[in-house]
Amino acid sequence: MATSMALRGVSNKFQLLAILAAIVVGVISLAPGMQTWVSQRQAIAEAQADVDQAKADVLTMQEERKRWEDPVYIRSQARDRLYYVMPGEISYLVLGADEIDPNDTSGTVGAQLADRTNTIEISTEIRETKNNWVDAVLESVIRAGTEVPTEESTGATK
Repeated sequence: MATSMALRGVSNKFQLLAILAAIVVGVISLAPGMQTWVSQRQAIAEAQADVDQAKADVLTMQEERKRWEDPVYIRSQARDRLYYVMPGEISYLVLGADEIDPNDTSGTVGAQLADRTNTIEISTEIRETKNNWVDAVLESVIRAGTEVPTEESTGATK
């Protein structure tokens, strides 16, 4: 009787070890598949987020396109971006006015610009530049491609 109980105890231990071994083998064999499944789920979630963002971008672009079909919107954008004016209107553009505080009531914008540049002279006439910047850029590009540097211009000393 004692022997059969001892055999049952050993037999239960072997069964327990066999079950644990089966669990370990199962976990080891399923782990790579689970890792692949988790990484694929993550990739799917990222792709879905990209699709949602693209749909939101498309809606925004469609709204923008509808706005551009409105002649009033086009006219306002031409005024704001390109400084266009309607026939008969006069447009004034104050250079450097971005740095002026509009809440300052001490004087006009012109006076504030004059104070900032330490001059009291504000021109009332339109001036033209003496040289054409497009020609200067074109000349610079041509000279850069055709002229050979001299020793004086390269900074070489003897």
